Amino acid sequence: MSQERFYNIITDANLSPKQKSQYLALEAEASLPYFAVSHELKAAMEEGIVCDMFEGHAPFKPRYVLPDYAKFLQQGSEHLELSPAHNFDEALNLLTILYHHVPSVTSIPVYLGQLDDVLMPYVGELSDEQIYQKLKLFWIMLDRTLPDAFMHVNIGPTDNIICRTILRLDAELKQIAPNLTFMYDPSITPDDLLHQATSNICECSKPHIANYPVHANAYDEKGFGIVSCYNSLPLAGGSNTLVRLNLKEVAKKAKNTTDFIEHVLPHYCQLMFELMNTRSAFLHEKSNFFSGFLTTEGLIEEARFAPMFGIYGMAEAVNHLYSDEKRQYGHDEKANQLGHALSKVLADIVDSTPVQYGYNGKALLHAQGGISLDKNVTPGVRIPYGTEPDPVSYVQATSAHHQYYTSGISDILTIDETVKSNPEAMFNLCKGALQLGFREFTANVTSNNLVRVTGYMIKLSDIAKFDQQGSRTNTTFLGAEAAKNTGILERRPRVAAQETNPTYR
Repeated sequence: MSQERFYNIITDANLSPKQKSQYLALEAEASLPYFAVSHELKAAMEEGIVCDMFEGHAPFKPRYVLPDYAKFLQQGSEHLELSPAHNFDEALNLLTILYHHVPSVTSIPVYLGQLDDVLMPYVGELSDEQIYQKLKLFWIMLDRTLPDAFMHVNIGPTDNIICRTILRLDAELKQIAPNLTFMYDPSITPDDLLHQATSNICECSKPHIANYPVHANAYDEKGFGIVSCYNSLPLAGGSNTLVRLNLKEVAKKAKNTTDFIEHVLPHYCQLMFELMNTRSAFLHEKSNFFSGFLTTEGLIEEARFAPMFGIYGMAEAVNHLYSDEKRQYGHDEKANQLGHALSKVLADIVDSTPVQYGYNGKALLHAQGGISLDKNVTPGVRIPYGTEPDPVSYVQATSAHHQYYTSGISDILTIDETVKSNPEAMFNLCKGALQLGFREFTANVTSNNLVRVTGYMIKLSDIAKFDQQGSRTNTTFLGAEAAKNTGILERRPRVAAQETNPTYR
């Protein structure tokens, strides 16, 4: 069977040579025997209750890596024979080089740095127009040489020329890569800068808007970064593995809500910890990854990596537990309250359970955004596609979840294109959501060619021709598969027009 798979990959007319090499490597790793795990865990994985996210049978690199790029520019690299950066051009050149040496589960870096903080020391006497021209070439280069929509840049919360220029470029170029998060801090970020970011959403469905104080308070003074889709992780560290729990399938094993909370859910959580510990141990003890130059030159620290405890299917779990009462998650207050309670239970379990290789000895809870193979189950704690209420009701129904998911949670609001003639509504919707506790504000606008899937971007025009032509971007395949399997194109666009009170009182 492996030989047939290899041959099919090699002869696939829609794959580039580089994409073929990547798929062949994945097949080779998957041909190794799986780790020795308990019978209970093996059964849970076979039933689709616990999922290892197809990270491979012998992980030789972390899922997500967040190097300290500022330190790299300041010190250069002995391994790469690079001197420290002295000006803007050298800084961009050094970053371009290092990006090709930063691994991830996709083999392309998922974190490109807090670029305004990283690059501002090198601006010097450059004019605004010179910065624009240099960053424009850099932005185009990223999309063309690292064509993966999981690749992620952070900017903000301070107001500076790099931040403003990147927002300008992103709206102008409308590329799927890199993904972009704008950090918002009400005590630092001026309203007109947030206006620019939310206006960008109207143009190209980017950026994510992150609640900077909430994220920063979850980590130490060294800081954090937001990577891939919307995953918050320690800077100079990352995630060694992400495994996820299908709450829909767990709920089916329970007799009632009490049985679910007190017995069934804790049982499957322990199987999650078994899998996380097994996978992390191989990476840290057998793979030799942490003996590489990223570690020895101080760009990452082994102790700053943590497993991500992902969950999905909250909506279906709640609906199943309340099936006798016919309550619907996202529309019924009692159903919503149960969802919030389940998130707290999960957070308490993760916080009270030590792991072998974690951040301060713990895993990080994550509302996982789904994968392209998911059918009839909703990502994270989102409201199911096609049943979404108006944007304000959506925010009010889900905001209480956000406090619990340290390593990322995102609700993708789908907004009708009429918001383009009323961008103030997007601004107020975003600001109100953040004030109500959203860690991340994310929105699609229906007429845009750029669309968020789980958090990464695709172009609808690319999907339309993918089956015939393939795509130069690595994530178009996942987006096309998600469109067929998960109903992402069935999201209900809602009009954003009445969000004039940012706290939604």
